Amino acid sequence: MKRWPTKLLGEVCELVNGRPFKPQEWEEVGLPIVRIQNLTDRTKPFNYTTQALPEKFKVKRGDTLLSWSGTPGTSFGCFRWDGPEGWLNQHIFNVHLADEVLPAFFIYQVNSKLNELIAKSHGGVGLQHITKGALSSVKVTVPPLAEQERIVKLLDEADELRKLRAQADRRTADLIPALFDEMFGDPSHNPRRWDLTAISDMAEVQGGLQVTSLRDTYPQRCLYLRVANVQRGFLVLDEIKEIGLLNSEYDRGKLVKGDLLLVEGNGNPKEVGRAAIWDGSIEDCVHQNHLIRVRPNGNLLTSEYLLAFVNSESGRSYFHGSGNTTSGLVTISTSIVKNCRIPLPPFPLQKEFAFRVFEIRAMQAEQAASRRRLDDLFQSMLHRAFQGEL
Repeated sequence: MKRWPTKLLGEVCELVNGRPFKPQEWEEVGLPIVRIQNLTDRTKPFNYTTQALPEKFKVKRGDTLLSWSGTPGTSFGCFRWDGPEGWLNQHIFNVHLADEVLPAFFIYQVNSKLNELIAKSHGGVGLQHITKGALSSVKVTVPPLAEQERIVKLLDEADELRKLRAQADRRTADLIPALFDEMFGDPSHNPRRWDLTAISDMAEVQGGLQVTSLRDTYPQRCLYLRVANVQRGFLVLDEIKEIGLLNSEYDRGKLVKGDLLLVEGNGNPKEVGRAAIWDGSIEDCVHQNHLIRVRPNGNLLTSEYLLAFVNSESGRSYFHGSGNTTSGLVTISTSIVKNCRIPLPPFPLQKEFAFRVFEIRAMQAEQAASRRRLDDLFQSMLHRAFQGEL
């Protein structure tokens, strides 16, 4: 292990905060205002200003930026700005590094310490802040510049593999919608002239259990799925909560492999009706009332065809247009789901589609395993790099 010198972060850089722009100052012309959302998602639109401001708030391509406020796990981080010249918003530091530290090396090192930084943050649930003093007190290693260059090169190569993996994953994700279009055509035009059939004629549609404090007194406990567990086309089962219920509710609400789960309400209208297929990976599982369960008749309708329709542009448009809006929340009812009319292809064709979807999902599972291995390798390399072991 190499013993590199360590310094406090505040000793190797100057942290210059952005300007606290107010929403009423935002304009549609001028120089862009770089906000945290522009760092974490480069597709987000800019706000602009025509104001003449002090040069210290200017951000230029190649600057090292450190966001110190927001949601842990999504907002915090260190970035190399590769966008247009503009003005820096508050909650982002422009990092002016000493000559002894390479920007890329600094960025990799700070991002490897995000858990340590988040532990120093303060604030309410969902919105945290890290003070300039807390950041400045973090210890960083400072190897010779030639060693920094070598480490950055190795980490860049490993990170490039992760980016290539992500690109391949995105292409694979497009295969199922493309296959749906190839086999069935655009359902909004129904080019094969198949019968338009209500979902209620081909499936059982049912709401879920309302989550209330009274349920804590019920003797029977069961795992249940929430909106967070159901994404568009896939499940996220990292956290499954328990609910109290009656025997009669369990018999009515138990999920069966192949059930389709649709999101009943969301603040984002585009997310209403998003759906995934229950994979049966957890025994004795039910669902809350903000998810609508659809159980297809196995002789008329396959779960895979129905899912592909629901998540298609045609399906999204139907649920988006049919939803009710109250207090900023868009919701759909079981009746809206039941009344949704979809083209009904011959069942053998649906089964062929389901088989080919199964093959694509098997490929996606292999890719996900590869992605996890690359991520683990990269994190290991980060740890070793700043311990002098790389």
